[in-house]
Amino acid sequence: MNVEPQVQSKLLDLAGVDAELTRITHRRGALPEQKEVERLEAERISRKDASVAVEIQIDDIDRDIRKLEGEVDAVRQREDRDRTLLQSGSVGAKQLTELEHELGSLVRRQGLLEDELLEVMEQREALQADHDHAGAQLSQAEEELIDAKRRRDDAVADLDKAQERCAADRERLVGEFPADFLAVYEKQRTLGGPGAALLQARRCGACRIEIDRGEISRIAATPADVVVRCPECNAIMVRTKESGL
Repeated sequence: MNVEPQVQSKLLDLAGVDAELTRITHRRGALPEQKEVERLEAERISRKDASVAVEIQIDDIDRDIRKLEGEVDAVRQREDRDRTLLQSGSVGAKQLTELEHELGSLVRRQGLLEDELLEVMEQREALQADHDHAGAQLSQAEEELIDAKRRRDDAVADLDKAQERCAADRERLVGEFPADFLAVYEKQRTLGGPGAALLQARRCGACRIEIDRGEISRIAATPADVVVRCPECNAIMVRTKESGL
């Protein structure tokens, strides 16, 4: 295939744009800002779960408190009733003894219940402190996540602009090449590597492999308008003054 040397040289510009597009695609798929967002989202979920777990414990202990308060209130009412009977003077000796015995039991029962209630309320206070701490951590995680998403969105916007610019440059460049020459370049790109690169210091700029002297001599003797390809990776090798041939 014969293509004017000046046109072949312009292919390096297209290869440069395509290389930049490849880098943009790679960066978009491995965006550190996105990884940070994912890390903080996982952390926010973890802290949310921790906060909810404490809330469940608080709900459970609140039920225990209400139950104990109800039992204490019931004992007090029973105690008040017995004291009223004792003070009425309308009970017999046997019932009086039974009431006094029951009052003693009620006083002890009330003391035990109040001690248990105090212990549970102290547990509740500690849980509330844990909940406040978990809430503060959750708020911090949410603020960090919002900031990370902003940085991620800014990075994505920069990539979008760069991609749009490269796409416009590519559209302008492809119109400068013969269709058959461009087709060779594009087919080579589909194999996963650069479609073209500069031949420089006996090295192919696409695969970076040094070409043996015999092949270099053959290439040097080839007319400038003949398209040459790397014997190793098959990419189009563009010859310029930098090639040193």
